[in-house]
Amino acid sequence: MMDSNVNQRRPVDGRAALMMVGLCAIWGMQQTALKAAGPDMAPVLQISLRSGLAAVVIAALVFVRGEGHALRGGTWKPGLAIGVLFALEYLFMGEGLRFTSASHMGIFLYTAPIFTALGLHFRLPEERLSPLQWLGIVTAFAGVAVSFLGGAHGGPGHDSAWIGDLMGIGAGASWGATTLTLRFSRLSHAPSTVTTLYQLLGAFVLLGLLALATGQTQVTVTPLLGLSFAFQTIGVSLVSLLVWFGMLRVYLASRLGVLSFMTPLFGVAFGVALLGERLEPAFIAGALMVIAGILLVSGHEMFRARQARRAALN
Repeated sequence: MMDSNVNQRRPVDGRAALMMVGLCAIWGMQQTALKAAGPDMAPVLQISLRSGLAAVVIAALVFVRGEGHALRGGTWKPGLAIGVLFALEYLFMGEGLRFTSASHMGIFLYTAPIFTALGLHFRLPEERLSPLQWLGIVTAFAGVAVSFLGGAHGGPGHDSAWIGDLMGIGAGASWGATTLTLRFSRLSHAPSTVTTLYQLLGAFVLLGLLALATGQTQVTVTPLLGLSFAFQTIGVSLVSLLVWFGMLRVYLASRLGVLSFMTPLFGVAFGVALLGERLEPAFIAGALMVIAGILLVSGHEMFRARQARRAALN
């Protein structure tokens, strides 16, 4: 989260880069974990329960730090909004994984920076997209089109995979909308633990109710489910979020954001290595275009800074 102390934050160093590799691996693994344990527990129920357990820990952290005051003062309305959007993001992800592969979900989910950049462009004059960023957006959406038009929908026997791919894009759009809501509400000044708590509570309540309403409550206790659930609760919902927000207090957010492009690469790699998913040529080409587009959109500040330094040296 950006604040008035942003100028005191430092560029990414070797330690931060190594930590980002670990975070991206965790985030890229979550689709594979959800997919692998899907036969034992529906993904939406997995996400609901993991969010509820993590919310208990985050709530305790909020009150131990004395940040409970941020739950008052008008933050509940935007808090409700981000809770719904966060739940919607994971609804699209969880339901989408019933149709498409973890590899596909890992790419389409991380179109989120594209939607965030578009929203900022139309809301704030200082956030107008540069020509390089527009090129990135066109490249990313062209990559999506290549994936769809090229028939990259999971191969034979997966005629409905395009539904899951569309849900992955919907998840990315919901994630982008969450970021915009945080940016333009009172939550922009709230502690990161409080915003995380609102998101986790939203996912726990709404996805839990959805699982009950749709009969997705069957659970088969297996070692795989236990391992997956422990990883999602501890690794994804707790450790990765706390480390990420801790890094945002020290390092420049824009530089960290550029490094997050590794997440979809890990997502694809884990899907192939652990689930035996097959990558179609059209999907590979489209995925590379999407990742290139995300780099152009998210990394424009870093590119400009490098150009400025080179110009100064000359």
